[in-house]
Amino acid sequence: MGGKISPCASCKLLRRRCAKDCCIFAPYFPSDDPHKFAIVHKVFGASNVSKLLQELPVNQRADAVSSLVYEANARMRDPVYGCVGAISYLQNQVSQLQMQLAVAQAEILCIQMQQDPAIAMIRDLDQIMDDPDDTTSFSLCHNMNQLPHQCLSFATSSSNVTIQDYPRKRESLFGHDMVSS
Repeated sequence: MGGKISPCASCKLLRRRCAKDCCIFAPYFPSDDPHKFAIVHKVFGASNVSKLLQELPVNQRADAVSSLVYEANARMRDPVYGCVGAISYLQNQVSQLQMQLAVAQAEILCIQMQQDPAIAMIRDLDQIMDDPDDTTSFSLCHNMNQLPHQCLSFATSSSNVTIQDYPRKRESLFGHDMVSS
């Protein structure tokens, strides 16, 4: 077939003769990916990219080309802000998710704080049921007053105690109304 070598993507687009050994674009813009150079050329221009690559050490050129391609794609999507717009969007999204996480953690803490006295009360009830002559019944009644929204229902068996938590409206830390069930 003769040793015909296809030009790199940049030389192909610019309709130049490509000498692979001295073309600055050839290592970074292969002929099988012409879109990569086309978008960089459209945003930055071939001469600017060429100057930039020549000023950089060879070991940093691949990273620079990768950054140029990323920025060119971002500029095509958002001509005004480019990748800064994408970064701002993602930072706002992270802030919103952190706020949601904080709200969820606060709600979990509230639920845990409500459930801890109930667990202690169940342990107290189990002790009373085991020894009805014990004087801890006063502390049990005192604990019941600390849980105004919960109702204790005693089953006929001495070991079954269920706690029903009636739905009620309460306010979260950030002023939003929540209904727990």
